[in-house]
Amino acid sequence: MNILILSGSPRKGGNTDLLVEAFVKGASPRHHVEVVSVHDYKINPCIGCNSCFAREDHKCCQKDDMQIVYEKAAAAEMLVIASPVYFYGLSAQLKVVIDRFHNPIRDTFHIHKMALLLVGAASLPELFDGILTQYRLCLNFFKLQDMGRVLVRGAKDKGDVGEIALQQAYELGKMLE
Repeated sequence: MNILILSGSPRKGGNTDLLVEAFVKGASPRHHVEVVSVHDYKINPCIGCNSCFAREDHKCCQKDDMQIVYEKAAAAEMLVIASPVYFYGLSAQLKVVIDRFHNPIRDTFHIHKMALLLVGAASLPELFDGILTQYRLCLNFFKLQDMGRVLVRGAKDKGDVGEIALQQAYELGKMLE
């Protein structure tokens, strides 16, 4: 299976990156895994012009790196969303990419599975509620299979993610069919 991980952390080597690495280690022996650190790409926010719906090729009018992400998504069968939690939401860098999937090109993709890796500094029980609602809505709308989630609270500083969460991310990657 081709797995695309969209990682939204701007902090290199941070807790989100550690979770992603553990997932990749579990999944890569049996699957092709590509990690896109969205912070490394120049992607503008969607401007809501809907010109992509009018174009035959569905190309966005913006000339940025999103075309690269579209190409990678077109080759994927599974999407993994990985992000730190910023003010109870995904990182801005990742949210921009997700918003740019408001394009009919997404209907040509072969993604049928999705997973979620989240890390938050706070320990509040409702820390992930907003993101989980959006995640469930996307699963339902696109009829995607939820392959699992690793949700880590109380991980503020680099390395705080902990061995238990890293093992969970590894096992999530390893168990994929």
